[in-house]
Amino acid sequence: MAETERSERRLRPAPLLFEPAEAASDPEHFFDLESMEDPRELLARSTELALAFRAATDRAVEFQAVAAAQLADPQRFDRLTAGDIAERAEWTEDYAKKMIEFGRDLMRDGGRPGEE
Repeated sequence: MAETERSERRLRPAPLLFEPAEAASDPEHFFDLESMEDPRELLARSTELALAFRAATDRAVEFQAVAAAQLADPQRFDRLTAGDIAERAEWTEDYAKKMIEFGRDLMRDGGRPGEE
């Protein structure tokens, strides 16, 4: 993904508001989209939500990678193996190794996940 595209997405995510418990328990209810009758409004809001969820997913994956790298750090007395991390995160061991390396790269670059 291009850096410009990532930056633009981070600038424009829709606010993700928590829904009341009774609304969240209704499988037909999703951020009040089902009540919108104007298709232009529905497309605009659902697009904003899709972009916000993608941005949130990207950031969450970065945080997962940093956590995996920290847990695998050989300087930790309680270091976990890639297999242990994979089991905890419900990943394959190969994916855990890739995430550990990605997290090390993020930490080496000196920023927190999500920072440009």
